[in-house]
Amino acid sequence: MQTARFAGIPGMTLAVMRMMKGRHDARSHTTPRAPRTQTLHIPYERRTNMKRVGLWAAIGIGLCITVGLLTVEPGYAEEKEPEPMCTLETLKGRYLFAQSGTTLPPAFGVTEPTPGHAAGFHIFNGDGTGTDIVTFRLGGVTVLENEVTPITYTVNADCTGSFTVPNGPSFGLFIAPDGESIASIATEPPGNEAADIARRVSRR
Repeated sequence: MQTARFAGIPGMTLAVMRMMKGRHDARSHTTPRAPRTQTLHIPYERRTNMKRVGLWAAIGIGLCITVGLLTVEPGYAEEKEPEPMCTLETLKGRYLFAQSGTTLPPAFGVTEPTPGHAAGFHIFNGDGTGTDIVTFRLGGVTVLENEVTPITYTVNADCTGSFTVPNGPSFGLFIAPDGESIASIATEPPGNEAADIARRVSRR
């Protein structure tokens, strides 16, 4: 409009236009315009669909976690080993043993600590009866040699037990659930300190 006002004056139009342009350029350099912000308008229907997708994704993740837990728990239960269960028949066969230790008074009539050694077989019949074949040395003297003597034994469900030589020593037993080996420790008479592990070498 201002340019139009001076259009009728000769020689003024070009000058006025240059002056107006100069003012505009000065304002452009001194007063920067604030950047325009753009607002992204998402249609309502699209936002609703996005919410639905997020909801179904959350439900799917929750179901996966629940199914995973249900799957792992039975697997863990299956991995638990059953409790050992032993009977008299668990001990059946010929077991090789060897013992060395110190015999203390009053066991076997010694009056001072005396070295003792024994070796032989325990033969269990699977019914609470059996036989020992044993050679026994005490203080360098052979007291028994290939002596055959009957024994009795007990077995508990937890695979502990005992065996006894009539008129002789008694032992506590710890039995492998498969019956392949036994650990024994003397319990009678006082002073008998023998202990060993015997392994089955034959089922007869």
